[in-house]
Amino acid sequence: MTQAALVVGVSGIVGNTLARHLLREGWSVAGLARRPPGDIAGLQPVAADLRDPQALGGALRELRPSHVFLATWLRQASEAENIRVNAAMVRNLLDAVRPGGSLRHVALVTGLKHYLGPFENYGKGALPPTPFREEQPRLPVENFYYAQEDEVFAAAERDGFGWSVHRPHTIIGYALGNAMNMGVTLAAYATICRETGRPFLFPGSAAQWNGLTDMTDARLLARHLTWAATTPAARNQAFNVVNGDVFRWQWMWERIARWFGVAPAPFPGEGVPLERQLADAGPIWADIARRRGLAEPDLSRLASAWHTDADLGRPIEVVTDMAKSRRLGFLDYQPTDDAFFDLFARLRADRIIP
Repeated sequence: MTQAALVVGVSGIVGNTLARHLLREGWSVAGLARRPPGDIAGLQPVAADLRDPQALGGALRELRPSHVFLATWLRQASEAENIRVNAAMVRNLLDAVRPGGSLRHVALVTGLKHYLGPFENYGKGALPPTPFREEQPRLPVENFYYAQEDEVFAAAERDGFGWSVHRPHTIIGYALGNAMNMGVTLAAYATICRETGRPFLFPGSAAQWNGLTDMTDARLLARHLTWAATTPAARNQAFNVVNGDVFRWQWMWERIARWFGVAPAPFPGEGVPLERQLADAGPIWADIARRRGLAEPDLSRLASAWHTDADLGRPIEVVTDMAKSRRLGFLDYQPTDDAFFDLFARLRADRIIP
């Protein structure tokens, strides 16, 4: 049976990695974004805006995907606007592919804000105990992840396709110009510290420095998405997706520092957020890029300080349970320090960092 994927958000960390993985596995792959990448061999690019139903319908009219992978969202000024805009994007997409009658599965990528709450209430109030488990109920607050899920559930019931929901922790992977990219952000920050002599200072909370945490490699997430989309036992299920190891940032920070050849600054008990540390760093990065022959002189296309600050500044310990996937047969594992190092090596090879 033909496996024809439509990867929505193909220019992001998840979509880019997933498209490459599916192509290696022999799928036919179309990739949708407002500006789809041109460097993925075999990808059928689809340029479209999910907020424009009419243009979206035209762009997808000839496609007959068997599987849709949704890995995109647009940040808005409030959670109410996040809900309105991002729910409509999912609804518009599923309405656009509906006439072809080819769809068998929709996979939606959300994240741990399912358990932690949206940015407006992030990590506040009464939260479920860790490790987070999929059967824990939704929080009693507005959350655009819930609205996205509900659009998928309603369309699945109407049209008869299966679904899966994937909840990664912070994702490590390769993408540029992405709104949420801790790995590339830390690579740029460490480079600036090494080149200028600034202290390489952990920017987060004492809870994150001392507590246990986990993360998600985009390559492992791509394999998990493919597994759930093709495994009958995983149909109509929500899953946490993390690497399988746990660590403390006080350990990881030293390892990252060593990779870049900088000394980790002593943790002062509460970090200085990266948004403050990098407020003046745009011209500094442009000068580094000029001197070292780097491919991207615009720091704003590499560093998403606000998102890294949100993750590293959480006042609570966050770890995630993977037992549901393990019981159903997904046994992949990825050491998180190696995930960082693999990313840094690729950034260096592509002249993104010196």
